[in-house]
Amino acid sequence: MRPKKNFFDLIATIFSRPKVAGASVFLFLLILIGFITKQKYRIIKDEERQEMLSILNVVKQNIEQSLKNSYTATLTLAVTLNENGVPVDFEKVGAKLVDSNSMIQTVQLVPHGTIKYTYPLKGNEKALGLNILKGSNEVAAGALRTINSRRMYFSGPIPLIQGGYGIIGRLPLFDNGKFWGFSAVVLKLDKFLEQAGVYNNKNDKFFFQFSKINEQAGKETFFLPTKKDLKNSTFESILIPDGDWKLYIVAADENRLWIQLIYSFLLGLLLAAILGIQTFRLFKKPEKLRQLVNKQANELMESELRFKTIFEKAPIGIAEVDTKTGNFIRVNHKFCSILGYTEKELYQTDFQSITFHDDLSDDFEKMQKMKSGEIDEFTLLKRYKHKDGHLIWANLTVKSLWNDVETQTSHIGIVEDVTERMSAEQEAKNSQLRIASLINTIDGIVWEGNPDNFEFTFISKKTEQILGYTAEEWLASPTFWADHIYEDDRNWVVDYCMMCTKELKSHEFEYRMINKEGTLVWLRDIVNVISDGHKPTLLRGIMIDITAHKEAEKVLNDSLTLVTEQNKRLVDFSYIVSHNLRSHASNIDGIVSLIDEASNDEERNEFSGMLKRASTSLNETLMNLNQIVNIKNRIHVNIEPLDLQYYINKTIDSLHQEIAAKDVIINQFVNCDYLVDYNPAYLESILQNFIFNAIRYSHPDRRPEVSIDCLKENGQLVLQISDNGIGINLEKHGEDLFGMYKTFNGNPDAKGIGLFMAKNQIEAMGGKIDVSSAVNVGTTFKIYFK
Repeated sequence: MRPKKNFFDLIATIFSRPKVAGASVFLFLLILIGFITKQKYRIIKDEERQEMLSILNVVKQNIEQSLKNSYTATLTLAVTLNENGVPVDFEKVGAKLVDSNSMIQTVQLVPHGTIKYTYPLKGNEKALGLNILKGSNEVAAGALRTINSRRMYFSGPIPLIQGGYGIIGRLPLFDNGKFWGFSAVVLKLDKFLEQAGVYNNKNDKFFFQFSKINEQAGKETFFLPTKKDLKNSTFESILIPDGDWKLYIVAADENRLWIQLIYSFLLGLLLAAILGIQTFRLFKKPEKLRQLVNKQANELMESELRFKTIFEKAPIGIAEVDTKTGNFIRVNHKFCSILGYTEKELYQTDFQSITFHDDLSDDFEKMQKMKSGEIDEFTLLKRYKHKDGHLIWANLTVKSLWNDVETQTSHIGIVEDVTERMSAEQEAKNSQLRIASLINTIDGIVWEGNPDNFEFTFISKKTEQILGYTAEEWLASPTFWADHIYEDDRNWVVDYCMMCTKELKSHEFEYRMINKEGTLVWLRDIVNVISDGHKPTLLRGIMIDITAHKEAEKVLNDSLTLVTEQNKRLVDFSYIVSHNLRSHASNIDGIVSLIDEASNDEERNEFSGMLKRASTSLNETLMNLNQIVNIKNRIHVNIEPLDLQYYINKTIDSLHQEIAAKDVIINQFVNCDYLVDYNPAYLESILQNFIFNAIRYSHPDRRPEVSIDCLKENGQLVLQISDNGIGINLEKHGEDLFGMYKTFNGNPDAKGIGLFMAKNQIEAMGGKIDVSSAVNVGTTFKIYFK
C-alpha cells in the first residue's frame, strides 16, 4: 500500500519538478496581483471621492460667505431709506460697499420694481428706469419670487443690460407690510467664481461645473465650458438654494485610474511571469543562479534610475537634507523652481538660510524632536525666502531616513507651493474684516440666528450702543433675545416670529426690548428667512432703534389730541358765548325800545329798572365766561400741596347753616388725610358745589344723608361724595349733566353753572369725574385726582 503524502511532501514534490514549480509560482503571484489590484482600485476611488467632497465643501463655504456679504450690503442700503422712502447718503454708502467688496459691480435701490438709484452710475446708465417686474421672463420671475417669499434671492447668471454677465441679489423691502421695492447688488460672475475657488483649482485631476435649473423650461443650464459629458463621468455635486444653483466637481480623466491599474497589473503580471520562468530555470539549472542574481542586480539599478527620473520630474518640490548640518544633499527641479535657486546654489547653503526668520523657531523645534527620535515625521506650514526677496508659503512634510544600523542620516522633505491659496485666503479674510467693519457702522443691529430656537449665532457690535449689552453677553445665553423682550410684547412677538419662520416668510415688526439700564427701547426688526426650499435653515435680520420716532409720534398724537380737545372746547365756548350774549343783547335791545316808546316817567322808570337788572345779568354772564376761559387756559392758577381733610372740614363748617336747617347727617367713614397738589380756590369751589348740591337736592320724604369717602383705585386717589337725595335720570340728562346753564329739577335757584365749572376745574388739574345715580335713590360723584 502506497504511503499517504502530507502537505510538506506535496510541496517537495512540486518543487522537485521545475515546470510545476514555475507554473505554481506564476499562478500564485497572478492571484495575489489580481487581489491587490482590486483593493487598490477601491482605495483610490474612495480617496478620489473624499478629495472631491473636501474641495467641494470648501468652495460651497466660500460661496455662502460671498452671499452672506451680499445680504449685508443690501441691508446696509436699506438702512439709508428715510421715513419717506428716500435714500440718504446713497452715493457715499454705495461707494463704501463697492470699495469694500471687489466682487460687487453695482448696488441699486429699486422702488416699485423700477431701477431708480444705482452706484456707480458710470457704465450703468442703461439700467436706470428699467422696470424689472416687466422684463424678460427670467428676470421678472426671479423678482416676483423674491417678493412672494419675502427673502433675498439671487437671479442669474444672466446677461446684463449694461453689458456682461452677472448675478443679481435682490432683498425685498416692505413698509408696514406694503411692498416698497428692492435693495439689490449686482455681482461680477467671474469674480464670484474666482472668490469661490472655482478658478483656483490647478489640479488637473478635477474640474468644476456650475448650473441652474430653469423652472419654466425644466432644463438644466450650464455656465462653465464643458470638457466632457457629465452623464458618463465621475462627479460629486451640491445644491445652493439661495440661487437654485448646482455645483459639480468632475473627475477630469476617467481613463487615468484604469491606465494606472492596468499598468500596475501588467507590470505585476510581467513580474509573475519572470519569477515563474526564473523559478523554472532555477530548479532546472542551478548553475545559472549566478546569472539570475546579476540580472536582478541590473533590475535594481534600473529601478534606481527610474526613481531618480521620478524624483527629478515630480510635480512637487523634493529635497534631501543632511541631519547634522542642515545642508541640502539632493534637490529636484520643482524645488529649485519654487525658490528660484539653481541646484548648485542650494547645495552651497542650508535650509535655515532660506527659511523666513519668523518661522525658524517652529522649524528647529520640529527638527530637534525628529533628531531625538520623539517623532519620525512632521508637517508644517512655513515661509521660504525666494531668491528675488519675496516670500513663498509652502506646506512642508519631512520624513527621517535611516541607515542599516538604524541611525538617522538625512531627512527627505516634500514642499508644496501654497502661496496663491494663502493670498486668496488672506484676501477673503480682509474682505470679511471690511464687511465686519461696515456692519458695525450700520445704524442698526445686524444679526443671525437659529430658526429652530431663535438662538443668536451672530450679533453686531451696535447692540452695545443701542441696548447696552456686548455681543459676548448676548451670545452667552441661548434665550437672551426672548428674555429681554418687554413682557407685554414677549408672547405675541415670539409667536409671530415663529409663525412667519414656519411659513418661510420674511417679515418686519415693531416691539420693545429692555436695555441694560432697565429702560425700554423701541425696535423695528427686519427679518429674512433663509431656507433650503422646504424648511428654514437660518434667520438674518437688522434691528433699527425707533425709540426717538416713537416718542415723537407720541408727542404728535398728544398734541393732536390736545388740539382736537381745544378745538372742541372752542366750538362749545363759541356756542355758549353766541347763545348767552345774543339772549342778553336781544333783552337789552327790547327794553331800550320800550323806554323809547314809554308815554310817562313811571313807565320809563320801570323799564330803566328792567334795563339795570338785564345789565347786571349780562355782567354776571361775562364774569362766568371769563372764569371759564381762565380755567380752560389755566391762567393765574397757583398749585400747591393741600390737606384734603382740612378743606373737607372747612367746607362742612361753611355750610353749617344749610346742614342744620335740613338736619343733614354727614358720614365720614375714612379719614381723608392726604396731600393733593391743587389750586386752593378750585378745591374749595369743587367741594362747595358737590356737598351743597347733595344738601340742596335732598329727598323730601327722608332725612338727608351725605357720605364722604377717600379710596384708591389702581393706585389713584379718589374722593367719593354720595347722597340719598332725589337722584338724576342719567338716561335722559346724562349727556347734558355737565353742560353750561343746564338744569334738570325745576329748582328756581338753579343756574346750571356749578357742575359745569366743577368739571372744568377738575380737568384743568389733570383729573376726571365720574357719576352714578338713580331717581329717588341718590347720587354718587367720584373725583379722581392726578
